[in-house]
Amino acid sequence: MTAATTPLTFSSARASFERLPPLVRFLALGGIAAGVNLVARWAFQPFIGFEAAVALAYICGMVVAYSLFRMFVFGASGRSIASEAWRFTLVNLVSMGLVWLISVGLARLAFPAIGFTWFADDIAHFIGVLSPAMTSWIGHKKYTFKQTA
Repeated sequence: MTAATTPLTFSSARASFERLPPLVRFLALGGIAAGVNLVARWAFQPFIGFEAAVALAYICGMVVAYSLFRMFVFGASGRSIASEAWRFTLVNLVSMGLVWLISVGLARLAFPAIGFTWFADDIAHFIGVLSPAMTSWIGHKKYTFKQTA
């Protein structure tokens, strides 16, 4: 078989993905976690309201993000999983606050002030979820997954 006809396998796809720069992998996998976050908010909102659903959905996305980032972006830091998870949570508490403030601020204050109603909750939450991408990258690279000496 030639390279052009070699079947794509999980291991070859993973190897190709791992050749991408870490920031690109972080953003791609963060996109998956963001998707989990958005879908979870849609599922929770009818039962607990928008504000609480944004917070609960963030936790769902956070669990997915930790697993993916550890496996495919940063690797193990040399600390215990409990220590990494605690550090991940601290970084994400800052991000969660940012996501919540932006999402709720847009949906409940900014959008109504300008008369924007077309999928207002969805668009506000989407913008909110995207907002901490770079601060999260720095926090996880320099703190959560920083290699021990």
